[in-house]
Order: sequence, then C-alpha cells, then structure tokens
Amino acid sequence: MLMYIGRRLIMAAVTCVCISILTFVIIRLPPGDFVDAYIANLASTGSAVSADQAAAMRHDYGLDRPVFVQYFLWIGRVAQGDFGVSMMWRRPVTEVIGDRLWLTMVVSFAALFLTWTIALPIGIYSAVKQYSVGDYIATMLGFMGLAIPNFLLALILMYFGFRYLGLSVGGLFSAEFAQQSWSMAKAWDLAKHVPLPACVLALAGTAQLIRIMRANLLDELRKPYVVTAKAKGIGNLRVILKYPVRAALNPFASSIAYIFPYLVSGSIIVSLVLGLPTVGPLLLQALVAQDMFLAGTIVLLLGMMTVVGTLISDLLLMWIEPRLRLTGRA
Repeated sequence: MLMYIGRRLIMAAVTCVCISILTFVIIRLPPGDFVDAYIANLASTGSAVSADQAAAMRHDYGLDRPVFVQYFLWIGRVAQGDFGVSMMWRRPVTEVIGDRLWLTMVVSFAALFLTWTIALPIGIYSAVKQYSVGDYIATMLGFMGLAIPNFLLALILMYFGFRYLGLSVGGLFSAEFAQQSWSMAKAWDLAKHVPLPACVLALAGTAQLIRIMRANLLDELRKPYVVTAKAKGIGNLRVILKYPVRAALNPFASSIAYIFPYLVSGSIIVSLVLGLPTVGPLLLQALVAQDMFLAGTIVLLLGMMTVVGTLISDLLLMWIEPRLRLTGRA
C-alpha cells in the first residue's frame, strides 16, 4: 500500500511539472502580450504610449526575454511561493487572489458536499425502487438538472427572489459586511449566503451522479452474491448497504478528480451572474487583459486541484475497493 501511494505521489509531482509547462504555453498562445492589450485599451480612451515606454514596460515585466527563459524564471519563483506581480492590478498575485481563492474553496466544497449528500440517497432509492413513482420523479429531476444550465438557474432564482420575496439574491456577503474585516458576524453572514450558489453549482453534478449511482447499483443488485445473501436470511437493507452500495460507490470516489476543479472553473458565468467574489471572474479578466502571471497562477492552481483530486480519489478507491489494496501490496 505504501509503495502504491509513493508511486502515486511521484506521478502527481511529474504531472504538476507538465501542467506548469502546458499552463505557460497556453497563456502565451494568444497573439501579443499584456503591453499590447494595455496599449489597445489606452488607445480606445484616446491616450497613447510611445515605443520607448512600451519597450520599458516589456523590460520591467520580462516580456522581452525568450519564452523558455520567462518560463524558468516564473516556475522558479513559483517553487519559492512567489507567483509574481499582477500586471493588471499592479499588486502581488497572492494578494489579488488571497480572499477570492479561499472563498472559492468554501463555495466549491459546499457544492461538492451537497452533490454527494443529495445524489447518494436519491440514487440508492431510485435503484432499489426501480420503476416506482419516486424513481420516475428522480429520473425527471435528473434530466432537468442536466438540461438546465447553472447560470439560467441562477437567473431564475434571482428573479423569483427579487420579484416575490423582495430579496437581493447574489454575492457572498450583505452590504454592511462586504468591506469589513473578518469577525464572527461576517463569518455567519457568509454561511447564510453560501447555500444558494452552492446549490446552483451542485445542480448538474448531482443530476449526473444520481444517474451513475442508479445504473451501477442496479447492476450490482442483479449479481449472484446479492441473491445468495438474501437467500441466507440477511436483511434486505443490510445486504444493500454493506455490499452493493459499497461497490457502486466507485464512480462517486472517481468523480472528485473532475468535479472539484469543474466547480471552480465552471463557476465563472455563475459567479458573474450572482456577483460572487470568487476566482472565476478574476480569471476571465486576467485572460482578457493577458495578465500572464495572474492567469497563469489561477490556471496552474486549477490543474493542481485536478491532481490532488485524483490522488484523493485513488486513496478513497483503495479504501472502498479491497482488490486495489491487494494489487498495491503485490
């Protein structure tokens, strides 16, 4: 088991290096650079930047050096915990994404928790009570969840909240707490605002996992070991929860690898609609402005979340599936 975990950690480290290279290449793919975007933005307002000023800006940001030199300088600073200075905000990247990053994590973890707690019992019920009224209702809601985009649901909730309840649905803080320093009152205000965006983000993932859980559990319930256990007089609930459900949980554990980064990156439009101070809108602004350090850091963090999620999925699968532990030991 330790050898298996060691191999996974080595593979995770190599993958992170490859992700850093791909991240830098992707950020550099659009034509031009931050200085070009900055000059174009000034030109739209009637201002102008001389060639000498543009060359000085490129020298200050290191954009006049070869690409591979820029990469090694950037990744060397990242390895030391220095993600550079945001060209757009003129502040260190860690300061720009500081509060936004952990707020994004809070919303994403809440959405992931809702996804699991809703999809697991509904998927089990839908499989055990196949073709019942509850199964048809769960199936209908699942298809609706897959069909309705998250941002459209956010718009609907905002409309009904404002139209019928007189509430301003959006943001993660009330107006009186938005600019205040952290306190217990502000933390409680955050806790009251998190469920709505978490529910919106969890919708598609919940609907998908309900269908996956139902299909896998139906397959397990038809296997001979379940029939044998029931024939021996073991209670129906105990048989289902102890063996088939555990085997059907494999897709749930595997989903962490892609659901968690998707919740962060896929929340850009939802964050814009609901006015959430998360990383998503910041990434969009950085990509439009070609802010290499800020956009590269966010994309790199998303990639590392995928690697960490994959590692957590592997460890959960080892706990759920004993055959993986035996394979790792062998």
